Amino acid sequence: MSALPLPDADAQAQSQQLSAQLRQQIAAAGGWLPFDQFMHHALYAPGLGYYSAGSRKFGPAGDFVTAPEMTPLFAQSLANTVAAVLTATGGDVLEFGAGSGRLALDILLTLEARGQLPAHYWILEVSPDLAERQRATLAAGAPHLLARVGWLSALPQGFRGVMLGNEVLDAMPCKLLHWQDGVWQERGVACEDDGPFVWRDAPLAEPALAAAIAANEPPDNYLSEVQPAAAAFVCSLADCVDSAVLLLIDYGFPASEYYHPQRHRGTLMCHYRHHSHDDPFFWPGLQDITTHVDFSAIWAAADAAGWQLEGYASQAGYLLDAGLLQALQALEPGTPEYFQAAAMAQKLVSPAEMGELFKVIAFSRHLALDALLPGFAREDRSGEL
Repeated sequence: MSALPLPDADAQAQSQQLSAQLRQQIAAAGGWLPFDQFMHHALYAPGLGYYSAGSRKFGPAGDFVTAPEMTPLFAQSLANTVAAVLTATGGDVLEFGAGSGRLALDILLTLEARGQLPAHYWILEVSPDLAERQRATLAAGAPHLLARVGWLSALPQGFRGVMLGNEVLDAMPCKLLHWQDGVWQERGVACEDDGPFVWRDAPLAEPALAAAIAANEPPDNYLSEVQPAAAAFVCSLADCVDSAVLLLIDYGFPASEYYHPQRHRGTLMCHYRHHSHDDPFFWPGLQDITTHVDFSAIWAAADAAGWQLEGYASQAGYLLDAGLLQALQALEPGTPEYFQAAAMAQKLVSPAEMGELFKVIAFSRHLALDALLPGFAREDRSGEL
């Protein structure tokens, strides 16, 4: 880890305080903590976790850049799907984990230009710090629309409209499973007093968790993740909707690719000041911890909860069908703005960049749509799930 930038003194103190809490949790649990609990605390501990403290996370000054930060073309494309759902439901928009607020801002501006503004754009945000940044982004970019935006601390009931989640599932705590000598074990975290955090395996208490991996015949010493929290989240949304579409964008694979024997070290990654690495014990609370999404598990959970699959596509296929190129062509050719937008559009759809790794999946509930949603007519990968 010597190549990674050193945090300043205040950040180090924050991480040390969080680490002390984690050591207390490990001791209270008998010396071993499942990794999903470690990850949850590292990301969401009040005032200290990565998403709960005040450090900047998005954009050039943060730890990573998401698609909405790159170009408004991303939100303008999504707005075509959103508009179709709003027409069908007469409802609102609900965004989960709205980051800097950039996606909300650009979707609202696009819908305003089309004369299709919803009465409300709701944001469900677990981080008070990020909620304040979202307010600032919207107040600076569209002060006249701020009255339509509201922040929620819990899921609403009887929701009608479209639910959005861009890079939300990947930040939900995952469990780590290890196959060794013909036995599944759960990988967790241990430590001795004030010593460093170390990996330690324990007997798997829920054998059913390994079903998706076991179906692909893992080799010996195989490590991967399962995401019951993400699946439970999708299930929970079904109970709070009247008629709605759920649109999720994230990086990941169907199960046959996710649990391929050659992906024997899993997908767990950390992001710190635009550096990617695989050590979640590096300055806890100061870095993002993520995992790729098993979209087969998300589909199975959604189907069991009563959601209907409306489409599954690569990000490239989705954006090109949803109107990315038309949004680009609306800019004046030959201008710096056009060339910059074209470069960002290329990153969004290139198979070597984000176009293939990121997927888009949509579900509906209690909603009969007359046609395919914008974004899913060009490419159908639902058979891969």
